[in-house]
Amino acid sequence: MTASNEAPVHQQVLGLSAWMNRQIVGQSALVSRLLIALLADGHLLVEGSPGLAKTRAVRALAQGIEGNFQRIQFTPDLLPSDLTGTDIYRPQDSSFSFHPGPLFHEIIVADEINRAPARVQSALLEAMEERQITVGGKTFPLASLFLVMATQNPLEQEGTYPLPEAQLDRFIMKVTIGYPSLDSELQIMRQVRSEAQQQQSRDQADSRGAVLTDGLPLSQASVQCARQQVLQLHMAPAVEEYIAQLVRATREPENWSADLQRWIRFGASPRASLALDRCSRALAWLEGRDFVTPEDVQLVAHDVLRHRVLTSYRADVDGVPVDDIISQVLSLVAVP
Repeated sequence: MTASNEAPVHQQVLGLSAWMNRQIVGQSALVSRLLIALLADGHLLVEGSPGLAKTRAVRALAQGIEGNFQRIQFTPDLLPSDLTGTDIYRPQDSSFSFHPGPLFHEIIVADEINRAPARVQSALLEAMEERQITVGGKTFPLASLFLVMATQNPLEQEGTYPLPEAQLDRFIMKVTIGYPSLDSELQIMRQVRSEAQQQQSRDQADSRGAVLTDGLPLSQASVQCARQQVLQLHMAPAVEEYIAQLVRATREPENWSADLQRWIRFGASPRASLALDRCSRALAWLEGRDFVTPEDVQLVAHDVLRHRVLTSYRADVDGVPVDDIISQVLSLVAVP
């Protein structure tokens, strides 16, 4: 960082990253993408098998910054009012008072979002997009620090309601996570056993107190300051054009290769360009630079594009996953 007033906030965020990686063993990519989504003021969709510390990662993030955490388990019988809140009748004065729902917290885990019906998904995604909720004709703004991490389980599809492509587009990134390495799994076993031995019953206040000893939690003002610094990073016009060309290649695949033309059914929307811009800036900021490189764009491209590029039936028949298609796009578009 070049400006002297940027160093403290940057060091605080790096401290948060280091602390989260100590809490979440073997999922450094997930921690990195969570911080990028936080700095880019976006929301994250995470797909992975059960037991891979998805909820634990967001809980650790909530402990590391000044924000209230709420986990919502999505089920087929969930109603929109279970998320947004509802008006409660007060018989003593024959009036209604609004009782806010869990979306009025700052950091939210929407667990197994594809298990809830479309109207519930729409209520969450509208709140993500508009940063406000309307109930009974009244509009209530949500917190300025509002981060949703939605999860999907790729193993069980029976009884699920897949998110439409237009709604998937509202997530700034889609991250797929796999199983930890052997060494990481051994470390997880030892860490969990040690935690159980040291503290059998640890509530959220105890956890937050433990974070404070490491110079955390990060204040919401510091998060907003970091977001401003991310937006102020220099991006050369050539890198901006590189982002636009990557997205354009997904929309006009016939101009790039016959394979892409066969494999891509629909390309990415302008939200993809915006997400590549914000996420590559956030990654460069985390790396301690005040400028964005094409490599930053490439490192976030798969997470930004994999839920926005719709593959064709031919790609399914050929066994070509969307990540391979994005890799080919990256190989074909000239790097400035």
